[in-house]
Amino acid sequence: MLDNGCGGADTGPAGSGLGAGLAAAVGRMRRELIAYRRPLPDRAVAEDELDALARAAAAMDQVPDPADCERMRHSLLLVVAVIGSVSALTAPLDALREAVELLAPPRP
Repeated sequence: MLDNGCGGADTGPAGSGLGAGLAAAVGRMRRELIAYRRPLPDRAVAEDELDALARAAAAMDQVPDPADCERMRHSLLLVVAVIGSVSALTAPLDALREAVELLAPPRP
């Protein structure tokens, strides 16, 4: 494996679906958020950041550069800030965090 410059690993050649796991996690989080009918302050912020993560996953034909990693971590942080305390959304949020950390691990 090769270092991707973000602290993660290059799991395959360009176009091999590096963003597939992130796209799946974003899709699940989006579905669970839609199904969660209770009022949620700043829901629009979480939806916007999920959109940003979905775009990043769709555009990922190569290992993300450090700036992309920072944007993904920032988007994850905002989603967590909005829905992190909602126990009904813990499992999809954990999956989203794991998917982002695979591509853009937290800084030491």
